[in-house]
Amino acid sequence: MTNNDMAMTGNATNMSVGAPPPGEMSATPTDATGYLAKAGAGDLFEIESSRAILAKNPDKPVADFANMMVDAHGQSTAKLKAAAEKAGLTVTPPALDANQQAKLDAIKAAEGTAATTAYLTAQREAHAAALALHQGYAANGDTPTLKAAAGEIVPVVQKHIDMLAKMPGA
Repeated sequence: MTNNDMAMTGNATNMSVGAPPPGEMSATPTDATGYLAKAGAGDLFEIESSRAILAKNPDKPVADFANMMVDAHGQSTAKLKAAAEKAGLTVTPPALDANQQAKLDAIKAAEGTAATTAYLTAQREAHAAALALHQGYAANGDTPTLKAAAGEIVPVVQKHIDMLAKMPGA
């Protein structure tokens, strides 16, 4: 499933609203559909890339960070799903975009320090994008429960960025 196939269904109206076209996914969405699609894909990427680096037995600081990413982004996904459900929305499972898939494939294909470098670079980029996404939606989003959840996620993402700044290659 691609981001373009993802949809959010409003239970009250039972109407499906498709995600924005891929060209519009680069902007920070203010609609719940676009926000949930981007946030879901971001969490999925951070979880899957962390699992990929863990499979390569990285050094302890990288492994500790990757394990934390799996837990933290699972929690943010659950937080957003709960906020969407509270707003009467049902969210379909997220999917990686082509850029995220390429980065994940690069991490999986790399070995040793090259894998660690690819992982940490991808995490830095993903967290910068996530911070902008959540800050933007918290300020300008269209669904109050999701805006509140986005605001709660912002300091967590900032903490991850701060941790990444202390990792190798920063």
